[in-house]
Amino acid sequence: MKMILVRRFRVLILMVFLVACALHIVLDLLPKLERRAVRPSGEPGCSCAQPAVEAAAPGWAKARGRPGEPPAASSAAGDAGWPNKHTLRILQDFSSDPSSNLTSHSLEKLPAAAEPAEGALQGQEPGSPRARDPAHRPLLGDPGPRRSAPPPGPSGDSSLLARLFEHPLYQVSVPPLSEDDVLFNVNSDIRFNPKAAAENPDWPREGAENDEFLPTGEVAVDSYPNWLKFHIGINRYELYSRHNPAIEALLRDLSAQKITSVAMKSGGTQLKLIMTFQNYGQALFKPMKQTREQETPPDFFYFSDYERHNAEIAAFHLDRILDFRRVPPVAGRMVNMTKEIRDVTRDKKLWRTFFISPANNICFYGECSYYCSTEHALCGKPDQIEGSLAAFLPDLSLAKRKTWRNPWRRSYHKRKKAEWEVDPDYCEEVKQTPPYDSSHRVLDIMDMTIFDFLMGNMDRHHYETFEKFGNETFIIHLDNGRGFGKYSHDELSILVPLQQCCRVRKSTYLRLQLLAKEEYRLSLMMAESLRKDRVAPILYRPHLEALDRRLRIVLQAIRDCVEKGGPHSVVEDDLDPEHRVPPGR
Repeated sequence: MKMILVRRFRVLILMVFLVACALHIVLDLLPKLERRAVRPSGEPGCSCAQPAVEAAAPGWAKARGRPGEPPAASSAAGDAGWPNKHTLRILQDFSSDPSSNLTSHSLEKLPAAAEPAEGALQGQEPGSPRARDPAHRPLLGDPGPRRSAPPPGPSGDSSLLARLFEHPLYQVSVPPLSEDDVLFNVNSDIRFNPKAAAENPDWPREGAENDEFLPTGEVAVDSYPNWLKFHIGINRYELYSRHNPAIEALLRDLSAQKITSVAMKSGGTQLKLIMTFQNYGQALFKPMKQTREQETPPDFFYFSDYERHNAEIAAFHLDRILDFRRVPPVAGRMVNMTKEIRDVTRDKKLWRTFFISPANNICFYGECSYYCSTEHALCGKPDQIEGSLAAFLPDLSLAKRKTWRNPWRRSYHKRKKAEWEVDPDYCEEVKQTPPYDSSHRVLDIMDMTIFDFLMGNMDRHHYETFEKFGNETFIIHLDNGRGFGKYSHDELSILVPLQQCCRVRKSTYLRLQLLAKEEYRLSLMMAESLRKDRVAPILYRPHLEALDRRLRIVLQAIRDCVEKGGPHSVVEDDLDPEHRVPPGR
């Protein structure tokens, strides 16, 4: 009797195992079965098909073929002996924290003082992409068509931003660069030729007149795509130079290049997508979760707040206006959720989270640690969603980055406080710890502190540097999505590092003073710079006004330090040619 029971138990276990295997196979084939539910003619393949889906989102059930792989690109690359698209994509990465692996327009207005300088945001060029696209549908309320902003011109131009960048404080050059001071040595570290896909009729032909071979047989740098020009311009002192034309061109690529592939980024607390473009460039997409006028609720902890796509865009522009140039280029974009996400993704986990809301809008929620559920789904109107696209940095396999714990990192606990919050002499302890004891890394932290305070960003737990340059380099300002959450509150605890250390670069101090003057007011500079983005306006008017208010608080904090310790002990002279120390040195 006992043996019979044992045998029956073994048979039961085997049957459960077989059922589990069968269920796994069915779930794996489910996406293909769902796609076949609608025939190419558009006729429902079964009685369960919903006509409302096709009405709300044309192309919802189109066959995807092999998305992300131009038909002739691979063969052309193989025949010519050039790297394929996989080889090119490893040039990029956007891991804000390798250790942890890491919708719509609102009716914002610019400050009244900015309107004469900026012009009304009411006209748009008839030939602009958004004017031509009949499928564009605003989500909440479109403030109307917009005029494209004129590019910064020479001296005498009406552009306030151009006048700012012509100021002597924005003309200080970096030291001469040696081979050890550039991230990549062109034509030695990187082998790349856009002509690898020359036989592909869809390949963008911008700059085709420059697609020439050098006498050495290498390819002219002018023929590189803009994302690669950005990568090869990185050096020990800056992420990009002030007058690099590839940056503006890269911003245009981010907002207009054809998206060929989409996948979810692994890790992280909130949903982020990796988007690949037709020119093999890649960017990190953060979708819109809140309208611009929505403030972070006062009872929310900084670590449980939403990440904001417009904060990522505004952070890039603020970083450039402060002349730090340590944030990768970011641009806004309206994305078609069916044609540019669902129909081109090979990520089954992402594909399965798409659904139709009761209002017949296309929605999805993906997978992440927080806010990835049907209750927090991202929905279009009906299928258009706004988001930010941040250009990738070079892949870690080509340009390793070191992740550093921020000495003034918060506790990320509801009750506990960090050491710096209870020890007023904490900075002295930090300055005795490498790398803060010998290099100017403390001054970099002060720059980052000022940058975060102006944005109201409390979520700076780590930062990164390029490993090739050792400790003598700048720090990269990544992951700024929790900035610009409150405009009615100034979080003074963000300024504690500056108040405890009482150190700042002279160049930083002078630029802050310049941006506090009426003719170069920070809010005016930001309003003009942000107006060029395709999803402008980026910031709600009170956020722009808060920038001016917070700038005055920073300057007062520095003055308080000077009164206590004297200017020579507070302000580090990095402008004197005799002993000038560039950022990061």
